[in-house]
Amino acid sequence: MFPLSARVLTARSYLALRPTSRCNAALRGCNSRYHYSTLRPTTQDDVLRIGKFVLGSLLTFGASFYVLQSEYGLSILTARLEATATGPQFASRSEHEDPPSAHFKISDSEDLSGASVTGGVSDVLRTPSTPTYGSPEDVGKAIEELREALPGKNRIQTNPDTLQAHGSSANSYHPSFAHSVVVMAHSTEDVVKVVNISRKYRIPIVVSGGATSLEGHFSGFPSGSICIDMSAMNHILEINEGDGDLRCQSGAKWEDINDTLKEKGIPLFFPLDPGPGATIGGMIGTGCSGTNAVRYGTAKAEWFLNVTVVLPSGKVIKTRRRARKSSAGFDTTKLFIGAEGTLGIVTEATLRLAPRVPTKVAMAQFPNVEKAVGAVQQILNTPYGPHIQCVELLDDHMMAAINAAGMVDAPYPVQDTLFFKLQGSPESIRETSNVVQEIVQSHGSTRFEFAATEEEADEMWQNRKYASHRRFSWRDIVTMIYTMLGSIFNDLDAPWCKVLDYRCMLVYETKEDLAKAGLKSTIVGHVGDGNFHALILFKDEEELQSVSAAVHRLVHRAIDMDGTCTGEHGVGVGKTEYLVDELGEDTMELMKTIKNAIDPLNLFNPGKLYPVNSKDKTRE
Repeated sequence: MFPLSARVLTARSYLALRPTSRCNAALRGCNSRYHYSTLRPTTQDDVLRIGKFVLGSLLTFGASFYVLQSEYGLSILTARLEATATGPQFASRSEHEDPPSAHFKISDSEDLSGASVTGGVSDVLRTPSTPTYGSPEDVGKAIEELREALPGKNRIQTNPDTLQAHGSSANSYHPSFAHSVVVMAHSTEDVVKVVNISRKYRIPIVVSGGATSLEGHFSGFPSGSICIDMSAMNHILEINEGDGDLRCQSGAKWEDINDTLKEKGIPLFFPLDPGPGATIGGMIGTGCSGTNAVRYGTAKAEWFLNVTVVLPSGKVIKTRRRARKSSAGFDTTKLFIGAEGTLGIVTEATLRLAPRVPTKVAMAQFPNVEKAVGAVQQILNTPYGPHIQCVELLDDHMMAAINAAGMVDAPYPVQDTLFFKLQGSPESIRETSNVVQEIVQSHGSTRFEFAATEEEADEMWQNRKYASHRRFSWRDIVTMIYTMLGSIFNDLDAPWCKVLDYRCMLVYETKEDLAKAGLKSTIVGHVGDGNFHALILFKDEEELQSVSAAVHRLVHRAIDMDGTCTGEHGVGVGKTEYLVDELGEDTMELMKTIKNAIDPLNLFNPGKLYPVNSKDKTRE
């Protein structure tokens, strides 16, 4: 069945798929080279339909495409198909049996689901949307082969507690599954060995780093999965102080990198700062940001100069050189940022560093969110805006929770609060401080103060940075769910005042919605770039259902405001249902086409980012 509905050519036209003479051996375990016969388009529409047909139906083989010029001066796609025909469906084929051939008859119908296929090639035409995964016996064989390939103490772990711990997280309330085996990787070569064994037995692979993600990214797969634990690949391999970059393994944590640079007396730091414990690999996978985003941007900026990636084929690529800028072809580095481990496994990365500059921390409190956000908008639009490294919002409920948890020596007033971090030379900080103080007071700030000492500044900022990870003392809290509401980006086709209205509406309507639902909650966020988080508490299954319904409303509210369902936490399993609404069907189809081309067996982190197809199956 073809995944295409379009009028393609006429009833008299056909596309023949025949094996070449190189495939007269048994198909199992061999590379089968196919070619397409010449197509004779008669109109420009025919050419476009041929191209769409080839892309939509045949990219699953990882075909190599060539562009030819037709007599109409149009580009026609042709392809040399290299399919690896393996699996039990070819096990009974005789060594001397001629390879199969097939003819695809393209009808004049709008619906191509009835297109005929003859011969045995239909067995090969298995798309990633309907993969066949390894059986329990295959999983067992894969584990034994992993032990042989990676000998050593604790390299291959099958303890049930370990498998469960690597497949679930206290940070996520999404459904989770234990893995079948956990592999401790020490090098890129180790990862290649695991990938090749995974492909041989058709066992999905999931990567785990810091295990801090919130959307179920490292959950196991129901039919069985191999988890590659990258925590031992945590080394800084090279520091180029003069060039302002470093190369590290993907299991390195951003906090450890910055601590190492500081200990060595190198006046540079890596400015992306997501949650505590996050690793470089996870930061790349989710396209993270953090509190510094208002000044330094996100992972999708230029902070990753290149990455070393193991592809599903087992090949290892390095996406580009170390130069600060390059116009050499596609930006393949960006292809893996935000891909959540579905396209490749990042084993190394070269990070761009920024100068470490003096900072000063300030706090301002407001009678409501609208006045707080209004002050931020005005501050960022002044010539002193570039000196704002961070500006964070904690609502009144979070301030009450901080006080109740005993985090501070002197309790804060329970009001909506902004935390600022200013950066620059002492003179520029002083000038910026004066401007910030003047503006927040003009917007009704009831209290404004700077940290008097470096220790006080650290304490004040840690209260914001780790607010969602602290233990609260509210008596009725049994567990908590932390979910991203969305992000309103500054590149909206609207003036700043409209964006300001959106931000206020999002926070205000969210708080009102949760209050009406009778749910205890609090709002924190990177107000400088419109990114808000909701911490929603529940104590039983009934309240959990109310939380789920509220989250659904909140996410759609953000999308309706031209925002996103996930500003920095990624999609995982928790946000897949919203992607079509946010990105559109055609964009999702393009993403799936890329996925199919790189990972035709859908072995890399299946079920994340793209919904699991109901037809996915396991070999008996």
